[in-house]
Amino acid sequence: MTRPLFVEADVHPAIRDKIAGYQSDLLDTVRAAVKADDIVVVGMAQNPHVKKARALLKSRGLEFTYLEYGSYLGAWRQRLALKMWTGWPTFPMVFVKGTFVGGAADLTRLAESGELDELLGR
Repeated sequence: MTRPLFVEADVHPAIRDKIAGYQSDLLDTVRAAVKADDIVVVGMAQNPHVKKARALLKSRGLEFTYLEYGSYLGAWRQRLALKMWTGWPTFPMVFVKGTFVGGAADLTRLAESGELDELLGR
């Protein structure tokens, strides 16, 4: 997969550290959870797609870590950093065994096809 990213050589040296450090504590928290836990759902309050993903996992008796960052009314900077990091434009962001698998619809497809169980080694 090749996704266009802004080339570092085209970023003025005076702002490179600002870009590299943007919301780094938040990203470190999410990366640590993704590394430590089999399933991680990153979401936001009031989002029906996040609720669907969590409900699907609960209905299958699967344990997961849920990280919530704001709602439609706040914490947009945190969510922006997550979107920049993954390249994914919406929530939830679902990780299975360290692999980013997409959002709620993608998780549903994996579950229905049996691939979710395969990823989890079940």
